[in-house]
Parts: sequence; C-alpha cells; structure tokens
Amino acid sequence: MAVSRRSFVASGAAVLASPALSRLARGDAPVRFKLHHAMSSVSCAHTDFLVPWARNVEAQTGGRIHIDIYPSMELGGQPADLFDQARYGAADIVWAMPSKTPGRFPRIETFELPFVASSRALVSSKAAEDFSANLLRDEFREVHPLCFSCADRGIVHANRPIDTRAAIKDLRLDVRTRFTAAAVDALGGRPMPMPSGQLSLAVARHVVNAAIIPWHMVPALNLDALLKTHTDFADYSLSTTTYVLAMNKAAYAKLPQDLKKIIDDNSGQIAASMAGAMWDLKAKAVADAVRASGESIVTLSPQAVAPWRKATEPVIDVWIKELRARRIDGEKLVASARTLLAKYASEPEPQPPQLPQPSTPQAPPVPEKSTVPAATAKSTAPAPPATAAPPATLNMPL
Repeated sequence: MAVSRRSFVASGAAVLASPALSRLARGDAPVRFKLHHAMSSVSCAHTDFLVPWARNVEAQTGGRIHIDIYPSMELGGQPADLFDQARYGAADIVWAMPSKTPGRFPRIETFELPFVASSRALVSSKAAEDFSANLLRDEFREVHPLCFSCADRGIVHANRPIDTRAAIKDLRLDVRTRFTAAAVDALGGRPMPMPSGQLSLAVARHVVNAAIIPWHMVPALNLDALLKTHTDFADYSLSTTTYVLAMNKAAYAKLPQDLKKIIDDNSGQIAASMAGAMWDLKAKAVADAVRASGESIVTLSPQAVAPWRKATEPVIDVWIKELRARRIDGEKLVASARTLLAKYASEPEPQPPQLPQPSTPQAPPVPEKSTVPAATAKSTAPAPPATAAPPATLNMPL
C-alpha cells in the first residue's frame, strides 16, 4: 500500500519524539524549582546551608530536580512576603522568618520568647523540628514545610561591660524581634529597632549605644569595629529568630513518588540539624575572631542570669494571655518546647568540615647500580643540558 509523504513525515516525527515522550511518562524530565530567600549571596545561611542543601537534593535525584537559588529577594517583594510567595507559587521553596509577620504564626513564637531557646542553635533547631510534628501542622498547613530551625543566640554588644541586670538600665539597644524589645523594656533598657543597613551608622552617631544581635551579623554590619564588649548567656538565649524552609504544596504534590522521597529524606531533622550546625559554627568562628582581636566577651553563668530571667517572665506571661484569647494553650507550648530542648541538650558540638590534607609527594625510586663495568656501560638517558633552566615562578595570590 502506498504511503503518502505527509503520513511518512508524521510517523517519522512520532518515532523521533517517542523517547522524549517516554521520558516524560517516566517522570525523568528535569524539574526546576525556584528557592527564594532574603539573605545575601555571601551569608553563611546561603553558602553553608541553602546551597549545600539544594545541591544534595540535585545530586540524589541524578539531576532530575534542579534548584535555582535567588538570594537577597531577587524575585521581588519584602522578607515578610516570602511565606505567601511559597503559598501562592511565586516561588517553589522559601526560607522565611515567621517573626516578620508578628502574630500570624503564634505557636512557633514559643522559641523566640526570652530565655526559652537554647544558647546553641543546633539544640534549638532540633527541638523546634520535633515541636513542629504535632504543634505546627495547622499553623503551616498552607505550605509543605521542609524544616524548622532557630538562628544563633542574641548577644549584647556594647561599649561597656553589661555583666549585671542593672547595667542595662537606660541603655539604648537595637533589637531584632518584638519579644526582644519587650525583654529589654522589662530589664529597664530602651529598645530601639533599627534597619540592619543603618545600624552601624546609628551606633557611630550614638543614636543607639548597644545591640542584641547574633554573632553572625557582627562582621556583616561592621559592629566589631564599633562595639567592643560582648555579653553572652549560659544555657538559654535572651533572643533568637525562627526560620521555616517551606515548599509550595502543589509543587511538592506533582512530583513522582521517588522524587518526593528524596525531598523527604532531605527534610525534617536532616535539614534542621544542617541549619543549626551552620549557625553554631559561624557563631564560634566570629566569637573566636573577636576574642583574638582582644575584645572582651563575658558569659554570664546560670546563677548570674537568674535575675534577668525573673525580670523577663512577664513577657512570657503576657504572650500566654494573648494566646489564651485565641484559644491556644501557651503554657503547654512552653512546657513542650522546654522538654524537647532538654532532650537535645547533650547534642555534641558540630565540628567544622575538615579540609583535605595535601598528599606528600613520594621521592622517585633510587635506580639500582649497574653491574656492567663502567668502561663498557652505555647510558640510554639524554645528556643533561649545559646550563640548568631557572625554576618557573608561580604568581600566587597573597
């Protein structure tokens, strides 16, 4: 039977297209996700957590998932918009701070209350992730949460020792969250939240004379050149910030089961621990550098912190009353958080990744002496040049 040219071309195109169609049917076509966050591309959160996390997912899927990362709000909007960007699909994955929308996520605020979270981000992050399993599902039901974590602890940075509760009285302090502001007010200080980009100028002009911020922000804001005394707290943190790594529900749902499993395998405690360890390692590195430069770091013992904790208890009481009005049991949330924090208190300190050691070059083997008499031995090696060439000069960066 004769075959028309049109039928032949159509059938040929179908044959050529069939591999692509079969790949799509198997779900092998690469899926591209957009991960959006507010940190800079040189921040430790970007380079030491979000990028390695994304590359792990890509590697384990054999390239079937590719994650494009957009730092510094490159896709538009403000940090407070990130959760809704994941909710509505403007971004597939976001790393967002619930505290940017105060009161919207009341249960996760538990970890931002004064002296509730651990002084170690890894401990707080693991506790927050466990906390989320039963207590945050409803609060974050509009997205697919990948992990919850807590940032590094807040340190009091000033130009005079702040080693007692009385020393903070009338001090003008930059603060990061509403609970830190309330705690400072309860301690007798004057909370004055400043935009991050203006904080160093505000310190230089004595608009504020201290700040409660985590270690990782100190070099980024050039505060180590302006504030020379630092007060840390043993055991529990005066201030911290919570984070959620969240995925658009539809983006997750459309994945084939094997890719969902890889996302799941890189979520939960795996991702939370990764984030917590990242914050702790950065905090230690900055604190070590500050100490090495001769600046003063005072860590208050639990006994010395007791008056601070007592003075800030009303902040927790007010929050519990606010939640009671919303029919949420704040006392239960605080008790659950403290139980989980105690569960992970003995977690070992994270260790920085070990750089590969350079291999020691082996000396070339010594040739065996010839048994042929010297008069009759013939050398097969070329004669050396009359003058040795000068060694090559390597231009190494300083």
